[in-house]
Amino acid sequence: MTKKVIEANGLSFSYNGHPVLEDVDLGVDAGDFLAVLGPNGGGKSTLIKILLGILPLQKGRALVLGCKPGQASDRIGYVPQNVTASEKFPVNVLDVVLMGRLGHLGRFRKYSKTDYSWAEKSLDQVEMTAYRSQLVSNLSGGQRQRVLIARALACDPEILFLDEPTASVDQPFHTRLYKLLFDLNSQGKTIVVISHDLSVLSSHAKSVACVNKNLYFHDSSEITQEMLEKAYHCPVELVTHGHVPHRVLKHHN
Repeated sequence: MTKKVIEANGLSFSYNGHPVLEDVDLGVDAGDFLAVLGPNGGGKSTLIKILLGILPLQKGRALVLGCKPGQASDRIGYVPQNVTASEKFPVNVLDVVLMGRLGHLGRFRKYSKTDYSWAEKSLDQVEMTAYRSQLVSNLSGGQRQRVLIARALACDPEILFLDEPTASVDQPFHTRLYKLLFDLNSQGKTIVVISHDLSVLSSHAKSVACVNKNLYFHDSSEITQEMLEKAYHCPVELVTHGHVPHRVLKHHN
């Protein structure tokens, strides 16, 4: 029987009394590649932040790697959606990536040769080695996103959560990033990615979670019109050409 690395039952969450998630159940197997689909404001990012322990567990139960949310952070990588860098906080690229190793620091709280090795390897994976000494505030949005991906990879995570990881990157790296995620998944890492890119679902994902206040789980990467209409709560047509599916909103009120 496949081990569940994420288990959530009856999750509900509200912002200032406004419900964002209602009675959500989710089970993710070790080695899965889960694509999380749904409209903006549907609760996708909120769900991920609850599982990471960034947002409190208001109602329901959740375990990640057998621990309560936030208690296994040294075994989890996370790439947030919004990329910001303050000019008042002059930190270079390598230092940011090393932050991904904080959960592995020993008793003396100093980075080891192993920590630096993982940081350098992660920078190489996202093609940012040449920028290792540059200030993050001087990078483009896409370059900053690559640095955050490298930071998430630096801890050698068992689960990698990514929230719209290609929102700021150029198309060539977009393709290479998902090839990297596919390779990591092939090596046994569990991938959970929020994306509006249906080509990702058809090419890489093993399962799909449609989130729009409620969650509909599909133990298959096949995208159907019914799945999209459940996620978006409005009529949707699925158009496929060149092996890349697209969602198209039909005429509706």
